[in-house]
Amino acid sequence: MLLTPGAVSFAAWRDIYAGAIPVLDPDCRPAIAESAAAVARILARGEPVYGINTGFGKLASVRIEGCDLAALQRNIVLSHAAGVGDPMPVPVARLMMALKLASLARGASGVAPATVALLEAMLARGLTSVVPAKGSVGASGDLAPLAHMTAAMIGVGEVFVDGARIPAQRAMADAGLAPLELGPKEGLALLNGTQFSCAYALAALFEAERLYRTALVTGVLSTEAAKGSDTPFDHRIHALRGHPGQIETAAALRGLMKGSAIRASHRIDDLRVQDPYCLRCQPQVMGAVLTLLRQAADTLLTEANGVSDNPLIFADTDEALSGGNFHAEPVAFAADMIAIALCEIGSLSERRIAMLVDPALSGLPAFLTPRPGLNSGFMIPQVTAAALVSENKQRAYPASVDSIPTSANQEDHVSMAAHGARRLIEMAANVEQVLAIELLAGAQGCDFHAPLASSAPVEAVRALLRAEVPTLDHDRYMAPDIEAAAVLIRAPELLAAVGTLPGVAG
Repeated sequence: MLLTPGAVSFAAWRDIYAGAIPVLDPDCRPAIAESAAAVARILARGEPVYGINTGFGKLASVRIEGCDLAALQRNIVLSHAAGVGDPMPVPVARLMMALKLASLARGASGVAPATVALLEAMLARGLTSVVPAKGSVGASGDLAPLAHMTAAMIGVGEVFVDGARIPAQRAMADAGLAPLELGPKEGLALLNGTQFSCAYALAALFEAERLYRTALVTGVLSTEAAKGSDTPFDHRIHALRGHPGQIETAAALRGLMKGSAIRASHRIDDLRVQDPYCLRCQPQVMGAVLTLLRQAADTLLTEANGVSDNPLIFADTDEALSGGNFHAEPVAFAADMIAIALCEIGSLSERRIAMLVDPALSGLPAFLTPRPGLNSGFMIPQVTAAALVSENKQRAYPASVDSIPTSANQEDHVSMAAHGARRLIEMAANVEQVLAIELLAGAQGCDFHAPLASSAPVEAVRALLRAEVPTLDHDRYMAPDIEAAAVLIRAPELLAAVGTLPGVAG
């Protein structure tokens, strides 16, 4: 996977998250070398420059002698590696390392070519830093997590290799790599930045895009189970409002229902005038979700291709300029948007499940079981879905509106992007389980309409599910059914079976 710093596509970041190995575009290497040379020239002038020959944060006024510059950079890594909690998932940690690689390769951070080469080599050889996931407030950068990432590069701490946690020094030796000796500015350059927050937010965005598409499929399945109308998906309705996400979502729903015999069976003389909102307003709600995810994607793609180090090195003028690109407010806002979108995907799905199990609304047997009373059917799976949706609502409180001063009030306003982004993975997992329950409930509802069939794409999805989970004709142990449906949702075959659906980006 070729990585051209400053111009990496959304699809390329998605591929890296999925396991692709990034390889730097060779054209970026002269700028990296010139940036490191500029640091040497700046140092030669003897002026105090933050983080190069001074202390950090509140200690910026402390001048560091030339003989201690290497120790200064090593010390910042060791002292800042103060994270706690479970380690980052390997795919997210790899994405973080790739984001840092691309940022350093812009040639504005003053690191040596060998430093960039080591980070690239670790990714190529499957060495992923073990990074405790808690400890960043999203400014001044994701210091603690990135310190743990960097510690592995200097032979301290641990790395994951093929799923095993191994001491970093031993793993590097086994891979034929030598620990890094940090030069001036390099420890700070590796620690300062938003790559931890951005990696988590991007990973959640990739998951949210998949869940948005899956919810279109489960939503149509529920619509068919309830013998709902496709009239609310008519393109004329959505053209009059004009929102592109809504228009595309309605078109996708129409396409998924096209050719359905179930829909045709009640097109004439249906006494119902309008469906509940959870069916009728799918284009409006899910279209707004799509729009919100696209806005988050635009922010995160810009962030992923930017430089969030401090100070920044401008080699053409030999200047080190202090600023605040490490402040992760854009990422925090994007994370909050993704949290809202995930909440709404799950909320609408749960309302459809609740509608299906209620015979007064769906016209189906109570709780989707042929013998209600003796059997409880989908009574408690709906409760589980409700619990997950409620949990996500609690998690969705905006992280970006919180702040707490740090570093003796030198860093007096922070973004909280780190935990704002980190919570999203678990929120996405909750939505996945809700959609798994809806997939089961929708398929069960459609079973009551046999021999009538739905559209070709919907029947393809039902066939995939029924290959793993039989119709619920009497009560049985439900948890394995839900897990099987969740596994199917995670598998590429489900969305492949229905063709192209709208997405966040290319």
